[in-house]
Amino acid sequence: MNRKIKTILSVVLSTLTITSLLAGCGKGGSSTTSASASKNEITLWTPLTGPDGDTMTSMIAEYNKTNPKYKVKHVPIEANDMYTKIPSVVSSGKNVPDLTIVHAERIPLFVKNDMLVSYDDAISKDGNNIKEENYLKEGWRVGAVDNKRYGVPLDVHSYITYYNPDLLAKYGPHVLDDGVITMDEVKEVGEAAKKDKIAAIGVDWMRVMTLAWIKQLGGDITSDGTKPTVNTPQAEKALTTMKSFVTDKIATQDGDDPQQLFMNGKLVFWPEGIWMRNGLKDAKAPWKMTNFITFDKNKLVNWSSSHNFVMFKNPARDADKTQGIIDFLKWLQANSLKWATDAGQNPASMAVQTSAEFAKEPQAFLAKEPEALHVFNYQYYGYVAESLDKIVLDTVFGKMDIKKGLEQAQKETEDRIASGK
Repeated sequence: MNRKIKTILSVVLSTLTITSLLAGCGKGGSSTTSASASKNEITLWTPLTGPDGDTMTSMIAEYNKTNPKYKVKHVPIEANDMYTKIPSVVSSGKNVPDLTIVHAERIPLFVKNDMLVSYDDAISKDGNNIKEENYLKEGWRVGAVDNKRYGVPLDVHSYITYYNPDLLAKYGPHVLDDGVITMDEVKEVGEAAKKDKIAAIGVDWMRVMTLAWIKQLGGDITSDGTKPTVNTPQAEKALTTMKSFVTDKIATQDGDDPQQLFMNGKLVFWPEGIWMRNGLKDAKAPWKMTNFITFDKNKLVNWSSSHNFVMFKNPARDADKTQGIIDFLKWLQANSLKWATDAGQNPASMAVQTSAEFAKEPQAFLAKEPEALHVFNYQYYGYVAESLDKIVLDTVFGKMDIKKGLEQAQKETEDRIASGK
């Protein structure tokens, strides 16, 4: 996706979805999506409407062939529509899905708005088969709020670095000797490559790039889980460094399309999500994947999110159907390899993480350093994300002063928390 379009969409989606969540309910209008299901059917809403949605549908079809008491019906809904619809149906108690996949960073706000049901009783009654040691720690961590389990992870999907091995061999042959790409090494490669009009690093989804660097540098986006910390020395250093790369022609320039440059062999490092893997099938240039670029070779942070299964409050969901949900989630523990091979994702199931099949996938390097995965599950993450989206590209491309941009983002986040909008 074009970088500018991606940024615009991310702002629009963030605005609409956060507003709907905080409203807690909406005007009841008509809906073409019904969550009603037969007595022995679990209705699953997901924001998976692309090829990953097809993969999920295929996995569910395999589960249904096992003849469970409760078969699963997959209802993929465009993310913005789904997140907008959820508060209304939960408030009305009608057409509430039995099970839903949401991005884990939304869970704290859903809990604050009293919209979710905890899994704790159902897991306990089942014999605690759904437990921490069966999942990636980061995916499991972000499904809990105040020591209650509200989410069960499907995956932990991360923003990493794609690189061109041929270009790297030419301009930085020793960079990956230690398996880590540092910002100093990006500069070194860029200085060597720019004579051939090849950029070292792509300016892509700058919000998540900035967040990863903030965490790498020892910062965070909240000081206590409530107060935001957007305007920090760590954020300033991240943006200042990238601005210098743009100025020195080490990074891509305003108007460039990093994906196309990378696919055509004109970019050495392309920071992007593991979910973009399948988009490189037609690339003319060779590529590999590794951890996100870091300031400190001893501190790796791959910005991540996690698709978590949650249960919104639903008066029609009884204990028997809840057990059916638990049965489905247990099946996925052992049967989510396709989520890696077909969707290009990083399944949270440790059974998959430790399998020989997963080890063959290009994103399998993530399994070697799971502590590098980090999900920002701050309850006001959406506010921070939107405020950063408004300033990061302009600051990096020299259209806005970095200090003033961060001050603006800090104030906007504080104001939105205070107003609840």
